[in-house]
Amino acid sequence: MSTTAEPTTKPHITITYCIGCNWLLRAAWMSQELLSTFQEQLAGVTLVPGEIGGTFEISVGDQMIWERKRDGGFPDVKELKTRVRDLINPEQSLGHLDRNSSSE
Repeated sequence: MSTTAEPTTKPHITITYCIGCNWLLRAAWMSQELLSTFQEQLAGVTLVPGEIGGTFEISVGDQMIWERKRDGGFPDVKELKTRVRDLINPEQSLGHLDRNSSSE
């Protein structure tokens, strides 16, 4: 008996940060948080030094999920992990981060 599963491509996250604003550490911390939570579900996280001008963008594949100017600052870790989870595995629990959610 042979079972063949459709090959699935793991998503890749890109974090582009402003080099003039010294946001490398913030980008690295966020990448560590994402890799810790989604380590088996991601192909990787890439940090990209961006142009000077306040750039801070997070994309999953071709879909931008956070843009500092558009979204009003930086995501907190709960918001970031929730947006990534909702794209790559909506059924996944985020543990204590989900428990503090208010009912909708």
